[in-house]
Amino acid sequence: MHMAELMVQQNTRPPIVAYVDLLKGCSRRKALAEAKQVHGLIIQSGLDSDTFLGNILVDVYSKCGSVLDAREVFNTMPEHNVFSWTAIISAYVDHGQGEEAVKLFHQMQRTGIAPDKVACVVVLKAFATIAALEEGKQLHSHIKKNGFESDMIVASALIDMYAKCGSVEDAREVFMKMNERDVLSWTAMIAGYARQGLGKEALALYEQMKEEDVQPDNVTYIVLLNACASIAALEQGKQLHHNIIKSGLESHMIVGSALVDMYAKCGSIEHARQVFNRMIQRDVVSWSAMIAGYAQEGLGEEALALYVQMKQENIEPNNVTYVVLLNACASIAALEQGKQLHHNIIKSGFESDLNVGNALVDMYAKCGSIEHACQVFNNMHERNVVSWNAMIAGYAHQGLGKEVLTLLEQMQREGTKPNEATYVGVLKACSHSGLVDEGRHAFDSMCKDHGVVPTVDHYACMVDLLSRAGFLADAEDFINKMPIQPDAVVWMALLGAARNHGHVEIGRRAFDCVVKLQPENDSAYVLLSNIYAAAGSWDKVAKIRKKMKALGVKKAPGCSWIEVDNHVHAFVVGDVTHPQSKEIQAELERLVGLMKEAGYMPDLSFVLRDVEDEEKENVLCGHSERLAIAFGLISTPPETPIRIKKNLRICGDCHNATKIISKIVKREIIARDINRFHHFKDGFCSCGDYW
Repeated sequence: MHMAELMVQQNTRPPIVAYVDLLKGCSRRKALAEAKQVHGLIIQSGLDSDTFLGNILVDVYSKCGSVLDAREVFNTMPEHNVFSWTAIISAYVDHGQGEEAVKLFHQMQRTGIAPDKVACVVVLKAFATIAALEEGKQLHSHIKKNGFESDMIVASALIDMYAKCGSVEDAREVFMKMNERDVLSWTAMIAGYARQGLGKEALALYEQMKEEDVQPDNVTYIVLLNACASIAALEQGKQLHHNIIKSGLESHMIVGSALVDMYAKCGSIEHARQVFNRMIQRDVVSWSAMIAGYAQEGLGEEALALYVQMKQENIEPNNVTYVVLLNACASIAALEQGKQLHHNIIKSGFESDLNVGNALVDMYAKCGSIEHACQVFNNMHERNVVSWNAMIAGYAHQGLGKEVLTLLEQMQREGTKPNEATYVGVLKACSHSGLVDEGRHAFDSMCKDHGVVPTVDHYACMVDLLSRAGFLADAEDFINKMPIQPDAVVWMALLGAARNHGHVEIGRRAFDCVVKLQPENDSAYVLLSNIYAAAGSWDKVAKIRKKMKALGVKKAPGCSWIEVDNHVHAFVVGDVTHPQSKEIQAELERLVGLMKEAGYMPDLSFVLRDVEDEEKENVLCGHSERLAIAFGLISTPPETPIRIKKNLRICGDCHNATKIISKIVKREIIARDINRFHHFKDGFCSCGDYW
């Protein structure tokens, strides 16, 4: 005899009451199998046609995780009342199936049953999940007509619905009409502002909430921390943290995760780690927030190390974790670790997740494996504009302009509308491929045919396109005619091209505009120094160095990374700190000898010091990319490709040297600099010396 049957027999109360008690117990424990046993007894006892018990069964099955069983019970009920409809609609809402919930609501309306307060709250949640603003407004009319708007829970649900549907003005109107507001109402309105990116308004409302002596709860603090994160309001975030500690909520796991996320997004990774380390309990959300913090700060190695620790503590990653880990791999070009993550993603069943698929395309593209990126992209069952943009950006970084234009046509044929980011990728691809006419056409088409309003990024791409191709005067004229104020990035594009083409006057004018906008832009000083050094104007180089020193401007050191045996090694210019530094130097000396035999002549104009030629050659040999390549040669099997990443543009001399090295050692060398990928093979580079 089943335990449930025994309990019913021993209970002196009416069977319906006993079944209700048993079902409530199943609901609390989420015990699906036991709920089915009780359901079986209800059928045996002939009570399965009881509407009251049917409503409870629908609710219990939903809470036990089986919306299908809930629907089956609902479908077999001989009659439905407002509670029946509310229970089944709520089941679909709770399981993230808003569209089905809304269909059921329309079916309920056709039967002539009007929603009560509870039903209105549930249906508003359904509308919120699918952003059904117009239907939400219609239900709001019903709520007004029946006098439900004065109910705080209904009003809070209205605020939440309007905010999630993007109509923060309607949400605010409901909020302001409320005669009485509790913490739920305030939190709903604050969350509405935060969700729309109105962080300042959310924090201002919190101040008003405090003035009215309404105490925030854990949910309020979470949305406020999200608001701080959205606008990088670190000081307000710290004040909230202080209040959270006073309220005794710091140990709350979700609040702790929100604190980690806030500190990380505000750029205070140390505070994020401190909170993370203090957390008594950590779930996948906590770990993902901390990993994401490291990834967005460019600390890919730390992010991947934390993932290893996460696995050691038996926390299973979810789709969000995998996305941030793939971003971490992309940031440091850790291809092998990215491939291992891909293997784990397939095993975990997350490969079909759209966001994970997009992150995989992006990771492979940024690690230089465009073939793998294409493979993932082509196998995706669903693609959105982010998927296409990731692929376009991947081709653009490879300098494959014609392929990008083909992909843009395919994207449009398949019904995906290009957006601002799409055209940034397209214009960059044209720029890196020297496709000036095609780039001009894409810019015009973007505005006229697709209604994309050009941003400063698009204008910067056009300046880069023109000036990189040698049309510096046209590029400068283009800037002067821009309908929006050019920023430092626009002028830096012109300055960089002036360096490449040795145009002193245009370079000087571009430099003046950059430092007017960003007085401490170290790259601008370096580029102008390069222009003067190439022209042999060492007195002007010295003046720039003196000015940099006076202003406290320090040149960002060149840094290169290489992944060997799942470990990323970093090198800075002139680095002698690596454990294998002696072997690296010996390999460089060997290479220099072979390179000179092959006809290599160092381009000393890339050394910004007025020293003897021999010293200049030594400086060039110490460039970070050469150190990384030398380490790769002594640390990996012959004939295997070498992949490096650099934080700056590869200098002309290193570019020429790497072409020769690739021929000498008979290896492909793949280098990703700040602008694009270079595939060096047999003495040639994929960029065709146009970068």
